[in-house]
Amino acid sequence: MAIKDWHIDDRPREKLLNLGAAHLTDAEILAIFLRTGTASLSAIELARTLIEEFGSLAELLGAPKETVLACHGMGPAKYAQIIASLEMGTRYLGSQLKAKPNFSHAEMVKSYLSTQLRRERREVFALLSLDNGLQMLDFTVLFTGGIASCSVCIKAVLRHALNHSATQLIIAHNHPHTSAAPSKADNELTARLAEAAALIDMRLIDHIIIGRNDVFSYTENRLLLNNKGVDTDCRHSVA
Repeated sequence: MAIKDWHIDDRPREKLLNLGAAHLTDAEILAIFLRTGTASLSAIELARTLIEEFGSLAELLGAPKETVLACHGMGPAKYAQIIASLEMGTRYLGSQLKAKPNFSHAEMVKSYLSTQLRRERREVFALLSLDNGLQMLDFTVLFTGGIASCSVCIKAVLRHALNHSATQLIIAHNHPHTSAAPSKADNELTARLAEAAALIDMRLIDHIIIGRNDVFSYTENRLLLNNKGVDTDCRHSVA
């Protein structure tokens, strides 16, 4: 049965308009952007098939273009609509963060960093530079590594922050193929960078890890620690 033949309360677009986007499933949201299905599948059936094939909506959105286009029912037009929607969300969150007087909404910060790093196929390390009012001054991916680790220079991180007149820092990196659970190397880098930042009157507010299907915040989990004896010239790794 085509979606147009469904009861009006069950159609994704009408459901969104009447109840709000929060009431839609991932498949229903995706179906709205797909707009049409195939000869044998409705748009929502195609959406469900794609999500099941990739494992989650996040995995679908982060998959290489060639992999998505190889799926039955997907073509350049549908793929372009999906990627455009993702980019629109990224830009919206970015503008919201810049407009907000502070970072009191942790979920927005995590969402923004997720959209920035989720599609990376290798580990990368990024810095979110903030002023005293916790407004965003700059967001930059500073280091790119391999599929399971990334080498980070603390001195280079702090130099970049100083160049943007930052006083508050949020660092972030991704685990492209695993969960967001921090490794021993992640903990060591976080502690060392926090201590190094404090030496030059900066403050590390949080370290966000973007996993394959989850997000981890050091601050929320009370793991933002400071260690003594920091060597800002040495390179450390996140893994």
